[in-house]
Parts: sequence; C-alpha cells; structure tokens
Amino acid sequence: MDDEATDRQQQIDAWLAFLRVHSRITAVLERELEAAEGLSMSWFDVLEQLRDAPDGQLRMQELGERLAMSASGLSRRVSRMEDAGLVERQPCPDDRRGVLVVLTNAGRQRYRRALPVHLRSVERHFLRHLKPGDAEHLTAAFGRVLADLDSSTS
Repeated sequence: MDDEATDRQQQIDAWLAFLRVHSRITAVLERELEAAEGLSMSWFDVLEQLRDAPDGQLRMQELGERLAMSASGLSRRVSRMEDAGLVERQPCPDDRRGVLVVLTNAGRQRYRRALPVHLRSVERHFLRHLKPGDAEHLTAAFGRVLADLDSSTS
C-alpha cells in the first residue's frame, strides 16, 4: 500500500473509532447520570446550554441549533423539562413570535448536583486515556470540522 492509501485508511479508521467511542461513551455517561441523579444526558445537555447562556436563557431556535435538534423534538423535550420544573418558557421581549427557554432555580440546582457525577464519568471513561498533546490535537481537528460545518450552513 502506498503512503496516500495508508493515510486514507488511517483517516477512515479514525472516523470509525470516533463513531464507536462516541456511541459507547454516550451510553455509559447516560447510564451513570441516570443512576446517580435520575437525569438523562439529553436533559443535562439542555441544562448545560442554558447555564452557559447569558441570564440562563436562550431563544428556542438557538437552543435547537446548539443541540442540533428539530423544533418539534426540542419542543417535546422542553415541555417535559418544564413539567419537571427545570425550565420555563417565556415570551421573547424583542420578538413577539419568539420564545425563550429559561433555566429555573430548580434546574440550576439539579445541574449543580449532576455536574460532578458527569465530570467524574468523563474523567474515568475519556480524559484519563489522553496522553500529553492528544487533547490539543483532538481540539484542533474537531475545531476544523466544526468551522467547516458552520461555514457550510451559514
């Protein structure tokens, strides 16, 4: 096999490894978070996005973009989280058709309880396997992929 074919096969192997790791680690993180805090990863993701947002709120459309979710799927998730008291919907003050998803105090507390569980799982199942320099290379590669995806959807 020539160098180009070898490089291409290594790239394909890296892609397949990424898919397997993502699938398996997501399942493990989900199980551990659910067992410890009764919180799904999908709910945790919403709480995390809102916690990182200014004033703990995002327009529904922006939240959907951040989570790569359809409007209907996000609406159902937000409704269930609203029923649980973790978020609430409010009208957007500068756009009467817009809706804000706002993190409640209960949602903030639930996130704070779940975060250490999540971080321990991430450390145990992913971070401890990275050697010096790995994180920098992964971050750079994923950054290029995300920049390309962002530029192609704009």
